[in-house]
Amino acid sequence: MRRPHGHPGRLLTLLVALVAALALLAGCGGDDDGGDSGGASTGAADTNVKGTVSMTAVWSGDEEAKFQKVLDGFKDRYPNVTVRYTSAGDQLPTVLSTAVEGGNPPDLAAVPQPGLVKGFAARGALKPIDFAEGTITENYSQGWVDQGKVDGTLYGLYFKGANKSTVWFNPRLFEDAGVEPPTSWEEFLQVADTLKDSGVPAYSIAGADGWTLTDLFENIYLRSAGPEKYDQLAAHEIPWTDPSVINALTLMKDVLGDRQNIAGGIDGALQTEFPTSVAQTFGDDPKAAMVLEGDFVPTALPADSNLVAGEDYDVFDFPAFGEAPDAVMGAGDQIVMFRDSPAARALVEYLATPEAAEIWVEQGGFSSPNKNVDEGAYQDDLTRQTATALAEAETFRFDMSDLQPAAFGATVGQGMWKDFQDFLRNPDPKATAQRLERDAARAYR
Repeated sequence: MRRPHGHPGRLLTLLVALVAALALLAGCGGDDDGGDSGGASTGAADTNVKGTVSMTAVWSGDEEAKFQKVLDGFKDRYPNVTVRYTSAGDQLPTVLSTAVEGGNPPDLAAVPQPGLVKGFAARGALKPIDFAEGTITENYSQGWVDQGKVDGTLYGLYFKGANKSTVWFNPRLFEDAGVEPPTSWEEFLQVADTLKDSGVPAYSIAGADGWTLTDLFENIYLRSAGPEKYDQLAAHEIPWTDPSVINALTLMKDVLGDRQNIAGGIDGALQTEFPTSVAQTFGDDPKAAMVLEGDFVPTALPADSNLVAGEDYDVFDFPAFGEAPDAVMGAGDQIVMFRDSPAARALVEYLATPEAAEIWVEQGGFSSPNKNVDEGAYQDDLTRQTATALAEAETFRFDMSDLQPAAFGATVGQGMWKDFQDFLRNPDPKATAQRLERDAARAYR
């Protein structure tokens, strides 16, 4: 799940956190002892590989505990390898950048920002993981393999993913209105009108969180403009004033401009954060019928709600546009290598296997891009549905805002987040395209 970027903390707090993280990293360097790394087979333990692997990721709390069980599975296969894991939380970009600058990065890291990975690769800080390309190609669709490459070289393995091309709905409200989950954009808008006529707004919009609005645009743009244009816009090879952008904004206006069909109206939406947008769609007193967000929506349900998947909440794929191929927009954490060793190679190979992913899948709260993960390992039908769509999508593209310079794509109160909040206030496609281009040009200087 995307982690919304908060405001920076005090300098002293950050410095203390960095010193602590760097101290951990400094004590966790890789060990080159041992023989050939080999692959992560499903057979007997490999006692030939020895050493220590340091790894850093954003995963903390419950996620860290679940990943530790994945590492326990690795230990079963490689008993002579010790993995020292450090959670850096949302400070991961700063921690890794500082460690690289200091010449002592961890052996491996799980990075959620492709732009950060490209930056490290351009600086020569990363090691290619082409030694694992066979295992990765066997277990991942070509789209996911390509997402791990920088200028044709494989640097990343996507271990954890998120499907953001989903729409979550209240089945009872759909039944009361006599509508079914739509498959096309035209049907989607018709369903929204019918829901409004039945007495309940169709949309619960988390306008206080700008990233939810960028997600909506990116889904529309990927389907209406196509993956080639998506890639060009993501790299700012075409301007945000391109006709394809204005067309997508016009389509987006069909939702955000339907003010009577948004829970709380525009003013209410601008004060609604993501968890609230979920809470007001499901439960005893729903205020809207749909939340247009990713596969992590169920994690935002009130803990004491006792809602039943498939009965109290359900999901359908983001609507298709014409004859466009199946497409999924999403996010993920990719494993990259800073320091090469047989032990680090063994862990990369292991994490590329379906067996490693299934350990976390079975614990819940995890979607794997690995296409060979047993669908039966997922805890419920809805998670199985969204995760399978993620792994098997004909076309996958990473969340565009995460591909941008942070000042444009992922900062509260500026760039894409603010421009789309302004679009929610006043859905003017041409004026919004001009603001987006102005801010993008500034960030790319």
